[in-house]
Amino acid sequence: MGLFDKIKKSLFGEKSVDKDDQAKEKQGSETEEKADNPDNKENKTEDKSAESDQNSSVKTDDEQVTEANSGSESEDKTEKQDKTELYEKGLEKTNKGFGARLNKFFAQFRTVDEDFFDDLEELLIESDVGYETAEELTDELRDEAKLKKAKSRDELKQVIVQKLVDLYDKNGNSEDEKLIYRPDDKPNVYLFVGVNGAGKTTTIGKLAKRFKDQGKSVLLAAADTFRAGAVEQLEAWGKRVGVPVVTGKAQADPASVVYDATQRAIKEKADYLLVDTAGRLQNKKNLMNELEKIQRTIKKLLPDQPTETLLVLDGSTGQNALLQAKDFDKTTKLTGLVLTKLDGSSKGGVVLAIRNEMKLPVKLVGLGEKAGDLADFDAASYAIGLFHGLV
Repeated sequence: MGLFDKIKKSLFGEKSVDKDDQAKEKQGSETEEKADNPDNKENKTEDKSAESDQNSSVKTDDEQVTEANSGSESEDKTEKQDKTELYEKGLEKTNKGFGARLNKFFAQFRTVDEDFFDDLEELLIESDVGYETAEELTDELRDEAKLKKAKSRDELKQVIVQKLVDLYDKNGNSEDEKLIYRPDDKPNVYLFVGVNGAGKTTTIGKLAKRFKDQGKSVLLAAADTFRAGAVEQLEAWGKRVGVPVVTGKAQADPASVVYDATQRAIKEKADYLLVDTAGRLQNKKNLMNELEKIQRTIKKLLPDQPTETLLVLDGSTGQNALLQAKDFDKTTKLTGLVLTKLDGSSKGGVVLAIRNEMKLPVKLVGLGEKAGDLADFDAASYAIGLFHGLV
Protein backbone atom coordinates (compact mmCIF):
# COMPACT_ATOMS: atom_id res chain seq x y z
CA MET A 1 0.00 0.00 0.00
CA GLY A 2 1.39 3.37 -1.02
CA LEU A 3 1.62 6.46 1.15
CA PHE A 4 -1.34 8.04 -0.61
CA ASP A 5 -3.53 5.04 0.16
CA LYS A 6 -2.56 5.33 3.83
CA ILE A 7 -3.48 8.98 4.19
CA LYS A 8 -6.29 9.56 1.70
CA LYS A 9 -8.89 8.77 4.37
CA SER A 10 -7.68 11.80 6.28
CA LEU A 11 -7.32 13.95 3.17
CA PHE A 12 -10.44 12.97 1.29
CA GLY A 13 -12.80 12.06 4.11
CA GLU A 14 -13.29 8.37 3.42
CA LYS A 15 -13.35 7.34 7.08
CA SER A 16 -17.12 7.68 7.38
CA VAL A 17 -17.63 5.59 4.26
CA ASP A 18 -15.46 2.82 5.67
CA LYS A 19 -17.34 2.88 8.99
CA ASP A 20 -20.67 2.64 7.19
CA ASP A 21 -19.38 -0.32 5.17
CA GLN A 22 -18.11 -2.03 8.31
CA ALA A 23 -21.47 -1.50 10.04
CA LYS A 24 -23.34 -2.92 7.05
CA GLU A 25 -21.03 -5.94 6.91
CA LYS A 26 -21.50 -6.55 10.66
CA GLN A 27 -25.27 -6.24 10.39
CA GLY A 28 -25.29 -8.58 7.41
CA SER A 29 -23.19 -11.22 9.16
CA GLU A 30 -25.46 -11.11 12.24
CA THR A 31 -28.54 -11.56 10.04
CA GLU A 32 -26.96 -14.54 8.30
CA GLU A 33 -26.01 -16.08 11.63
CA LYS A 34 -29.57 -15.84 12.92
CA ALA A 35 -30.90 -17.33 9.70
CA ASP A 36 -28.47 -20.26 9.82
CA ASN A 37 -29.16 -20.97 13.53
CA PRO A 38 -32.92 -20.79 14.24
CA ASP A 39 -32.36 -22.34 17.68
CA ASN A 40 -29.64 -19.88 18.54
CA LYS A 41 -31.79 -17.73 20.83
CA GLU A 42 -33.01 -20.73 22.79
CA ASN A 43 -29.51 -22.18 23.19
CA LYS A 44 -28.15 -18.86 24.39
CA THR A 45 -30.89 -18.65 27.03
CA GLU A 46 -30.04 -22.09 28.38
CA ASP A 47 -26.29 -21.41 28.55
CA LYS A 48 -26.49 -17.84 29.79
CA SER A 49 -26.79 -18.52 33.52
CA ALA A 50 -23.94 -21.05 33.54
CA GLU A 51 -21.64 -18.73 31.60
CA SER A 52 -22.55 -15.86 33.90
CA ASP A 53 -21.61 -17.86 37.02
CA GLN A 54 -18.30 -18.92 35.48
CA ASN A 55 -17.22 -15.52 34.21
CA SER A 56 -18.56 -13.16 36.88
CA SER A 57 -15.54 -13.34 39.18
CA VAL A 58 -12.69 -14.43 36.90
CA LYS A 59 -11.67 -12.89 33.60
CA THR A 60 -10.38 -15.26 30.96
CA ASP A 61 -6.92 -14.94 29.43
CA ASP A 62 -8.56 -13.80 26.18
CA GLU A 63 -10.43 -11.03 27.99
CA GLN A 64 -7.26 -9.85 29.71
CA VAL A 65 -5.36 -9.85 26.42
CA THR A 66 -8.24 -7.98 24.76
CA GLU A 67 -8.21 -5.34 27.49
CA ALA A 68 -4.43 -4.96 27.24
CA ASN A 69 -4.61 -4.67 23.45
CA SER A 70 -7.44 -2.17 23.77
CA GLY A 71 -5.34 -0.01 26.07
CA SER A 72 -2.33 -0.26 23.75
CA GLU A 73 -4.45 0.61 20.70
CA SER A 74 -5.91 3.58 22.57
CA GLU A 75 -2.40 4.86 23.41
CA ASP A 76 -1.25 4.38 19.79
CA LYS A 77 -4.32 6.23 18.54
CA THR A 78 -3.69 9.14 20.94
CA GLU A 79 -0.03 9.28 19.92
CA LYS A 80 -0.96 9.38 16.22
CA GLN A 81 -3.51 12.12 16.87
CA ASP A 82 -0.93 14.16 18.81
CA LYS A 83 1.61 13.75 16.00
CA THR A 84 -0.93 14.74 13.34
CA GLU A 85 -1.96 17.80 15.36
CA LEU A 86 1.72 18.77 15.83
CA TYR A 87 2.31 18.61 12.08
CA GLU A 88 -0.89 20.46 11.24
CA LYS A 89 0.01 23.24 13.65
CA GLY A 90 3.68 23.32 12.64
CA LEU A 91 2.89 23.42 8.92
CA GLU A 92 0.01 25.86 9.29
CA LYS A 93 1.81 28.70 7.51
CA THR A 94 2.96 26.43 4.69
CA ASN A 95 -0.53 24.98 4.40
CA LYS A 96 -2.15 28.41 4.23
CA GLY A 97 0.45 29.74 1.82
CA PHE A 98 0.19 26.79 -0.54
CA GLY A 99 -3.57 26.64 -0.13
CA ALA A 100 -3.98 30.35 -0.87
CA ARG A 101 -1.92 30.01 -4.06
CA LEU A 102 -3.79 26.88 -5.15
CA ASN A 103 -7.21 28.37 -4.44
CA LYS A 104 -6.32 31.57 -6.29
CA PHE A 105 -5.05 29.47 -9.16
CA PHE A 106 -8.33 27.57 -9.41
CA ALA A 107 -10.39 30.73 -8.99
CA GLN A 108 -8.95 31.79 -12.35
CA PHE A 109 -9.39 28.30 -13.79
CA ARG A 110 -11.15 28.11 -17.15
CA THR A 111 -9.99 25.02 -19.01
CA VAL A 112 -7.29 22.37 -18.89
CA ASP A 113 -4.93 23.50 -21.63
CA GLU A 114 -1.20 24.15 -22.00
CA ASP A 115 -1.50 27.52 -20.26
CA PHE A 116 -3.07 25.74 -17.29
CA PHE A 117 -0.05 23.45 -16.86
CA ASP A 118 2.45 26.28 -17.41
CA ASP A 119 0.76 28.31 -14.66
CA LEU A 120 0.61 25.25 -12.40
CA GLU A 121 4.35 24.66 -12.82
CA GLU A 122 5.00 28.27 -11.82
CA LEU A 123 2.75 27.86 -8.77
CA LEU A 124 4.67 24.78 -7.63
CA ILE A 125 8.01 26.55 -8.00
CA GLU A 126 6.69 29.44 -5.90
CA SER A 127 5.64 26.86 -3.29
CA ASP A 128 9.27 25.69 -2.94
CA VAL A 129 8.80 22.21 -4.33
CA GLY A 130 11.82 22.81 -6.58
CA TYR A 131 12.35 23.48 -10.28
CA GLU A 132 13.10 19.87 -11.24
CA THR A 133 10.25 18.55 -9.11
CA ALA A 134 7.78 21.10 -10.49
CA GLU A 135 8.72 20.23 -14.07
CA GLU A 136 8.55 16.48 -13.48
CA LEU A 137 5.28 16.77 -11.62
CA THR A 138 3.63 18.93 -14.26
CA ASP A 139 4.59 16.48 -17.01
CA GLU A 140 3.09 13.60 -15.03
CA LEU A 141 -0.06 15.60 -14.30
CA ARG A 142 -0.67 16.21 -17.99
CA ASP A 143 -1.02 12.47 -18.54
CA GLU A 144 -2.79 11.82 -15.25
CA ALA A 145 -5.43 14.50 -15.77
CA LYS A 146 -6.21 13.08 -19.20
CA LEU A 147 -6.23 9.52 -17.90
CA LYS A 148 -8.65 10.29 -15.09
CA LYS A 149 -10.58 12.76 -17.24
CA ALA A 150 -10.36 15.28 -14.42
CA LYS A 151 -12.19 18.44 -15.40
CA SER A 152 -13.69 20.01 -12.30
CA ARG A 153 -11.66 22.03 -9.80
CA ASP A 154 -12.06 19.47 -7.03
CA GLU A 155 -11.07 16.59 -9.31
CA LEU A 156 -7.97 18.43 -10.48
CA LYS A 157 -7.00 19.39 -6.91
CA GLN A 158 -7.22 15.76 -5.84
CA VAL A 159 -5.07 14.62 -8.78
CA ILE A 160 -2.45 17.27 -7.95
CA VAL A 161 -2.29 16.32 -4.27
CA GLN A 162 -2.16 12.60 -5.09
CA LYS A 163 0.74 13.10 -7.50
CA LEU A 164 2.66 15.19 -4.96
CA VAL A 165 2.25 12.48 -2.32
CA ASP A 166 3.12 9.67 -4.76
CA LEU A 167 6.18 11.62 -5.91
CA TYR A 168 7.47 11.71 -2.34
CA ASP A 169 6.58 8.10 -1.62
CA LYS A 170 8.34 6.56 -4.63
CA ASN A 171 11.70 8.09 -3.68
CA GLY A 172 12.10 6.41 -0.30
CA ASN A 173 10.52 4.37 2.45
CA SER A 174 9.58 4.97 6.06
CA GLU A 175 12.54 2.94 7.36
CA ASP A 176 14.97 5.44 5.77
CA GLU A 177 13.45 8.22 7.86
CA LYS A 178 14.23 6.63 11.22
CA LEU A 179 17.32 7.63 13.20
CA ILE A 180 19.76 4.74 13.35
CA TYR A 181 20.72 3.23 16.69
CA ARG A 182 22.98 0.18 16.95
CA PRO A 183 22.90 -1.17 20.53
CA ASP A 184 25.88 -3.47 19.87
CA ASP A 185 27.98 -0.73 18.32
CA LYS A 186 28.45 1.85 21.07
CA PRO A 187 28.92 4.73 20.96
CA ASN A 188 26.62 5.72 18.10
CA VAL A 189 28.23 8.91 16.81
CA TYR A 190 25.96 11.54 15.29
CA LEU A 191 27.83 14.26 13.39
CA PHE A 192 25.84 17.48 12.86
CA VAL A 193 26.86 19.80 10.02
CA GLY A 194 25.41 22.93 8.44
CA VAL A 195 25.76 26.70 8.14
CA ASN A 196 25.56 29.08 11.08
CA GLY A 197 22.05 29.93 12.19
CA ALA A 198 20.41 26.73 10.94
CA GLY A 199 19.84 25.44 14.47
CA LYS A 200 22.52 22.74 14.92
CA THR A 201 23.22 23.41 18.61
CA THR A 202 19.54 23.68 19.54
CA THR A 203 18.77 20.48 17.64
CA ILE A 204 21.56 18.66 19.49
CA GLY A 205 20.28 19.90 22.86
CA LYS A 206 16.71 18.80 22.14
CA LEU A 207 17.84 15.42 20.84
CA ALA A 208 20.10 14.89 23.87
CA LYS A 209 17.09 15.44 26.13
CA ARG A 210 15.03 12.94 24.16
CA PHE A 211 17.72 10.26 24.32
CA LYS A 212 18.31 10.82 28.04
CA ASP A 213 14.57 10.62 28.72
CA GLN A 214 14.67 7.25 26.95
CA GLY A 215 17.26 6.07 29.48
CA LYS A 216 20.23 6.31 27.13
CA SER A 217 23.67 7.63 28.11
CA VAL A 218 24.62 10.67 26.03
CA LEU A 219 27.78 12.73 25.56
CA LEU A 220 28.12 16.03 23.66
CA ALA A 221 31.21 17.29 21.81
CA ALA A 222 31.63 21.06 21.42
CA ALA A 223 33.67 21.11 18.19
CA ASP A 224 32.38 24.52 17.08
CA THR A 225 35.43 26.17 18.62
CA PHE A 226 35.70 29.34 16.54
CA ARG A 227 32.24 30.94 16.71
CA ALA A 228 31.91 33.24 19.71
CA GLY A 229 29.62 31.76 22.32
CA ALA A 230 29.12 28.43 20.51
CA VAL A 231 30.80 26.29 23.17
CA GLU A 232 28.97 28.15 25.96
CA GLN A 233 25.67 27.62 24.18
CA LEU A 234 26.19 23.85 24.02
CA GLU A 235 27.35 23.80 27.65
CA ALA A 236 24.14 25.59 28.63
CA TRP A 237 22.12 22.91 26.86
CA GLY A 238 24.18 20.23 28.60
CA LYS A 239 23.39 21.68 32.03
CA ARG A 240 19.72 22.10 31.11
CA VAL A 241 19.23 18.46 30.11
CA GLY A 242 21.82 16.93 32.46
CA VAL A 243 24.25 15.67 29.81
CA PRO A 244 28.08 16.08 29.97
CA VAL A 245 29.84 18.21 27.34
CA VAL A 246 33.43 17.69 26.17
CA THR A 247 35.18 20.97 25.37
CA GLY A 248 38.70 22.08 24.46
CA LYS A 249 40.77 25.20 24.95
CA ALA A 250 39.72 28.45 23.29
CA GLN A 251 40.30 28.27 19.52
CA ALA A 252 41.27 24.60 19.86
CA ASP A 253 41.48 22.40 16.80
CA PRO A 254 37.94 21.00 16.35
CA ALA A 255 39.28 17.57 15.42
CA SER A 256 41.21 17.38 18.71
CA VAL A 257 38.00 18.05 20.67
CA VAL A 258 36.23 15.32 18.70
CA TYR A 259 39.13 12.93 19.38
CA ASP A 260 38.91 13.53 23.15
CA ALA A 261 35.12 13.20 23.12
CA THR A 262 35.24 9.97 21.12
CA GLN A 263 37.81 8.45 23.51
CA ARG A 264 35.64 9.35 26.49
CA ALA A 265 32.49 7.98 24.83
CA ILE A 266 34.30 4.68 24.19
CA LYS A 267 35.61 4.50 27.76
CA GLU A 268 32.19 5.25 29.28
CA LYS A 269 30.37 3.02 26.78
CA ALA A 270 27.97 5.84 25.97
CA ASP A 271 24.98 5.08 23.78
CA TYR A 272 25.31 8.33 21.86
CA LEU A 273 28.00 10.90 21.09
CA LEU A 274 26.47 14.02 19.48
CA VAL A 275 29.06 16.22 17.75
CA ASP A 276 28.46 19.93 17.15
CA THR A 277 30.61 21.36 14.33
CA ALA A 278 31.48 24.84 13.14
CA GLY A 279 28.97 26.56 10.92
CA ARG A 280 30.39 26.83 7.45
CA LEU A 281 29.39 28.01 4.03
CA GLN A 282 29.25 25.13 1.61
CA ASN A 283 31.49 26.99 -0.86
CA LYS A 284 34.35 27.58 1.61
CA LYS A 285 36.84 24.82 0.72
CA ASN A 286 39.07 25.15 3.82
CA LEU A 287 36.12 24.80 6.16
CA MET A 288 34.78 21.79 4.28
CA ASN A 289 38.26 20.22 4.49
CA GLU A 290 38.11 20.69 8.25
CA LEU A 291 34.87 18.75 8.30
CA GLU A 292 36.55 15.90 6.43
CA LYS A 293 39.34 15.94 9.04
CA ILE A 294 36.76 15.52 11.83
CA GLN A 295 35.31 12.51 10.06
CA ARG A 296 38.76 10.94 9.62
CA THR A 297 39.45 11.49 13.33
CA ILE A 298 36.28 9.64 14.30
CA LYS A 299 37.11 6.74 11.98
CA LYS A 300 40.60 6.35 13.46
CA LEU A 301 39.00 5.34 16.75
CA LEU A 302 35.72 3.93 15.43
CA PRO A 303 36.05 2.70 11.81
CA ASP A 304 32.30 2.14 11.38
CA GLN A 305 31.29 5.59 12.64
CA PRO A 306 29.65 8.05 12.43
CA THR A 307 26.32 6.25 12.50
CA GLU A 308 24.56 9.40 11.25
CA THR A 309 25.88 12.46 9.46
CA LEU A 310 23.00 14.90 9.63
CA LEU A 311 22.79 18.18 7.76
CA VAL A 312 20.75 20.73 9.70
CA LEU A 313 18.90 23.10 7.38
CA ASP A 314 16.82 26.17 8.10
CA GLY A 315 13.56 25.17 6.41
CA SER A 316 12.49 28.80 6.12
CA THR A 317 15.19 29.38 3.47
CA GLY A 318 13.30 27.27 0.95
CA GLN A 319 15.27 26.57 -2.22
CA ASN A 320 18.52 27.76 -0.61
CA ALA A 321 18.21 24.80 1.77
CA LEU A 322 18.08 22.47 -1.23
CA LEU A 323 21.23 24.04 -2.71
CA GLN A 324 23.07 23.68 0.61
CA ALA A 325 22.08 20.03 0.84
CA LYS A 326 23.45 19.31 -2.64
CA ASP A 327 26.79 21.00 -1.90
CA PHE A 328 27.29 19.42 1.52
CA ASP A 329 26.50 15.97 0.18
CA LYS A 330 29.40 16.31 -2.27
CA THR A 331 31.90 16.83 0.56
CA THR A 332 30.55 14.57 3.26
CA LYS A 333 28.28 11.63 2.64
CA LEU A 334 25.07 12.61 4.38
CA THR A 335 22.76 10.01 5.89
CA GLY A 336 19.86 12.36 6.46
CA LEU A 337 18.57 15.88 7.02
CA VAL A 338 17.10 17.90 9.86
CA LEU A 339 14.75 20.66 8.77
CA THR A 340 14.28 23.33 11.43
CA LYS A 341 11.96 26.34 11.78
CA LEU A 342 9.24 24.96 9.52
CA ASP A 343 6.62 26.35 11.89
CA GLY A 344 7.78 29.91 11.27
CA SER A 345 7.70 29.86 7.47
CA SER A 346 5.55 29.01 4.48
CA LYS A 347 8.31 26.99 2.79
CA GLY A 348 7.60 23.45 4.01
CA GLY A 349 7.20 22.33 0.40
CA VAL A 350 11.00 22.10 0.17
CA VAL A 351 10.73 18.64 1.80
CA LEU A 352 9.23 17.36 -1.46
CA ALA A 353 12.07 18.86 -3.50
CA ILE A 354 14.79 17.39 -1.26
CA ARG A 355 13.27 13.92 -1.36
CA ASN A 356 12.66 13.97 -5.10
CA GLU A 357 15.93 15.54 -6.26
CA MET A 358 18.38 14.12 -3.70
CA LYS A 359 16.77 10.87 -2.55
CA LEU A 360 17.88 11.86 0.98
CA PRO A 361 15.55 11.16 3.90
CA VAL A 362 14.41 13.95 6.21
CA LYS A 363 14.85 12.40 9.66
CA LEU A 364 13.85 15.23 12.01
CA VAL A 365 11.76 18.38 11.65
CA GLY A 366 11.50 21.40 13.90
CA LEU A 367 7.83 22.33 14.29
CA GLY A 368 8.01 24.62 17.31
CA GLU A 369 10.11 26.03 20.14
CA LYS A 370 9.63 23.28 22.75
CA ALA A 371 11.94 20.27 23.00
CA GLY A 372 9.06 17.98 22.04
CA ASP A 373 8.51 19.97 18.86
CA LEU A 374 11.64 18.41 17.35
CA ALA A 375 9.74 15.53 15.80
CA ASP A 376 10.72 12.40 13.94
CA PHE A 377 9.79 12.97 10.35
CA ASP A 378 6.57 11.18 9.44
CA ALA A 379 5.60 11.31 5.77
CA ALA A 380 1.89 10.65 6.34
CA SER A 381 1.58 13.32 9.05
CA TYR A 382 3.60 15.71 6.89
CA ALA A 383 1.33 15.17 3.89
CA ILE A 384 -1.81 15.61 5.98
CA GLY A 385 -0.38 18.77 7.54
CA LEU A 386 0.69 20.17 4.19
CA PHE A 387 -2.54 19.44 2.30
CA HIS A 388 -5.06 19.59 5.15
CA GLY A 389 -8.18 21.45 4.09
CA LEU A 390 -7.13 21.80 0.45
CA VAL A 391 -9.34 19.02 -0.89
